Amino acid sequence: MEEKKKPIVALLYDFDKTLCTQDMQNYAFIPSLGMVPGDFWREANDFGRRERMDGVLAYMYTMIRKCAQLGVPLTRESLVHCGRSIEFFPGVLDWFERINRFGGLLGAQVEHYVISSGLREIIEGSAIASAFREIYASEFLYDAGGRPLWPKLAVNFTAKTQFVYRINKGVLDVSDDKALNDSMPDESKRVPFTNMIYIGDGLSDVPCMKMMRSYGGQAIAVYQAANRSGVEQLLRQRRVDFIYPADYREGTELEATVQEIIRKMAVSQRLYEENMRQLRDIG
Repeated sequence: MEEKKKPIVALLYDFDKTLCTQDMQNYAFIPSLGMVPGDFWREANDFGRRERMDGVLAYMYTMIRKCAQLGVPLTRESLVHCGRSIEFFPGVLDWFERINRFGGLLGAQVEHYVISSGLREIIEGSAIASAFREIYASEFLYDAGGRPLWPKLAVNFTAKTQFVYRINKGVLDVSDDKALNDSMPDESKRVPFTNMIYIGDGLSDVPCMKMMRSYGGQAIAVYQAANRSGVEQLLRQRRVDFIYPADYREGTELEATVQEIIRKMAVSQRLYEENMRQLRDIG
């Protein structure tokens, strides 16, 4: 008898203000410049507007320029080290293990992915980096001494959607555009859109949230007090399925809802596969 494959459920996360409490550069990198976050981001955003430049490329350039001006060393290693200072919302540190265990009890394989406009290097230095199958985030190209030469990847808000397609098809290598664009029947795609949950915190996540709602996945927005009204507006506008406080602890409504979604996805996937099996059997 053919062994049935476990259905795969993918959770896709924004990072800043979704898993951690503020922009990841705020914890250690910006203080190393002797600046406060508001001043740094104002300078980066003003520069981007003045040069009509993509906002992600503008902040990456500003990081390099400010370090050069102030004589602050900037290397891959120093950015990874910044990740150690990240503070996460309650429950995040053991969230992934709990969700994986719950999925396993249902016979589902749960995978976690980051899709962030922040820096991959900082995320890699964080306490939760090992929880993710892949981290899609902005990144520098470095010379032999570990110094940044050029942006290797810039993930702006609309560019985030390409990584949803990569996860869908199982084409995780960002340099492989051919396989990403090749035609593939839906039943061959590794993670159906209907088996995806996107968790974000605001307008920057709307393109991915819209994809989820359009293709049968689920979109959840989490909030702190400062952005609650904006998240409630997303719910009123039907741009998101559910909203919850950014509290990932055991027993929260956020955890309960994610568990129920995983349960629904696991059952639906098994029923779909059984239907396909019967169709194959009758020719």
